[in-house]
Amino acid sequence: MKLDDYDISILLQVQDDADLSIDSLAECVNLSRNATWRRLKLLREAGIIRKSVSLIDAEKVGSGLTALVFIRTTNHEPQWMQAFDRAIRTLPEIVEALRMSGDLDYMLKVRVRNVKAYDDFYQRLIRMVPLADVSASFVMEAIKETSAVPISAV
Repeated sequence: MKLDDYDISILLQVQDDADLSIDSLAECVNLSRNATWRRLKLLREAGIIRKSVSLIDAEKVGSGLTALVFIRTTNHEPQWMQAFDRAIRTLPEIVEALRMSGDLDYMLKVRVRNVKAYDDFYQRLIRMVPLADVSASFVMEAIKETSAVPISAV
């Protein structure tokens, strides 16, 4: 799907506030209500808008400590990768998991209550799948945190 300026404008608006009514969104992007609704529907059908979510304040729900977990493994066999994938999807503390190039194999973003909760998480992870090396850094301050994706015409 080729995005035009209206599509980009719609995407920028809904990334900032997915709760906007169609009328408010139409006003923001300077289109009619029906044209805005049709474009929004097409963006969803094309999979450009995957889903709409609410962003929760982690601190207020008891998950205020963020750990970046760096993993090296010596095993890249399909069985190990399936076990690792299963572990990643099973542990709710993991909010992001990335397979990396370079020295590290994986990086996890983990949200927990405190260091003790991180240690509990770590113990469960290493029981689920063998890992060669695991290190973690705790985030002292989130200077920028966004779910917004930079958008340009495609």
